[in-house]
Amino acid sequence: MNALVSRDLLLINAAAFLRSLTFGLTGVVLGIYLFRAGLSSFDIGVVIAAGLAGSALATVGVTAKADRVGRRRTLVVLSLLGAMGVLALALTHAVPVLLLVAFVGMLNGTGTDRSAAFSLELAIVPGLVPDRSRTWALSCYNVVLDTAGSLGALAAALPLLLQRWLALPLLTSYRTVFFGCALLGVIGAVLYPLASAAVEVSKSETEAPPHHISPATKKVVTKLAGLFSLDAFGGGFLTDALVAYWFFRRFGAAEESLGILFFAVHLLNAASHLGAAWLARRIGLVNTMVLTHLPSSLFLIAAAFAPSLRVAVLLFLCREALVEMDVPTRQSYVAAVVLRNERTFASGITNLARNVFWAIGSSIAGFFMQNVALSAPLVIGGGAKISYDLLLYRAFRRLRPPEEQPKAMSLP
Repeated sequence: MNALVSRDLLLINAAAFLRSLTFGLTGVVLGIYLFRAGLSSFDIGVVIAAGLAGSALATVGVTAKADRVGRRRTLVVLSLLGAMGVLALALTHAVPVLLLVAFVGMLNGTGTDRSAAFSLELAIVPGLVPDRSRTWALSCYNVVLDTAGSLGALAAALPLLLQRWLALPLLTSYRTVFFGCALLGVIGAVLYPLASAAVEVSKSETEAPPHHISPATKKVVTKLAGLFSLDAFGGGFLTDALVAYWFFRRFGAAEESLGILFFAVHLLNAASHLGAAWLARRIGLVNTMVLTHLPSSLFLIAAAFAPSLRVAVLLFLCREALVEMDVPTRQSYVAAVVLRNERTFASGITNLARNVFWAIGSSIAGFFMQNVALSAPLVIGGGAKISYDLLLYRAFRRLRPPEEQPKAMSLP
């Protein structure tokens, strides 16, 4: 790997680190903060859904225009909009205004980075390395995201600490933290223009009309997008903000304890990415996706019926040790089964499907929490994800990426 490529990967990962740091924090505190500010469970779910819907629309723009407008320029705009979204939390509690700014600013309550910028970076990173290094490069990228997310989750204790140290009102402490998160977004926006032209697609590729996406790619991406929609619908019931809110309401867990819990969660996620890359080399991408993801959903459903906080935390941590192993393998698989100049399209469409159905799931989850049972989202979300795993295996177990073809597998 030459120095220029290494520098580009460093810049992309650094900007992603800052973005994920904010998402890790908002994933823990967003639902609790909005509850403390007077919003209902339904309103909280809708605000989270609005942020995901905004991210979905931004992903549409990335898919259609980013390669032509410029990937670096697009990432700068997305970073500044994201900073505006978190800044709005510090400025207003009015639900209509929050809904609007959450949508425009793509406010993230999932706790993980599944933003439009993330979608575009998934098209960039595989193009900077050879095929045999693709899964490892994406695993390292996801380790960066989850390490940052873990630190962000740990920072969820900051509002309470500021309240004690500076004798600030609690909501004022929250606002101070949100101002800091907005600043991180601005710093991230400054990093992207420093990357080289290697992160962009070539002029000849950008001039190719959209209908040059091959029919085979459209068929595969459509099927993957449909399956990812089901997975994301289940994930919408299980955003970090809603799960943290569930622990807060069900067991009375405070932000400090939840920050430590989600710090551990994201560290487990980060470690699992490297484990996924190692396992995929041995049993294949699709097998790794399914055989790790399926048991994680069983742990989640069991957590919904846990009799105590200790048991619920243990089951939740078992789930988190496995649940993210399908992430770098899924990303690598999508990049592998399409051509290089089709990767922005494939990444954009599949992530668009995920963002739309995350938003739908989040809004419905708030309704179920308020009107059915507080733990209902864990059961419904886990069930949807189990269905996804079974359908994915059935549909794609025979479609192998290049490095898993017999000839490639025989190489030293």
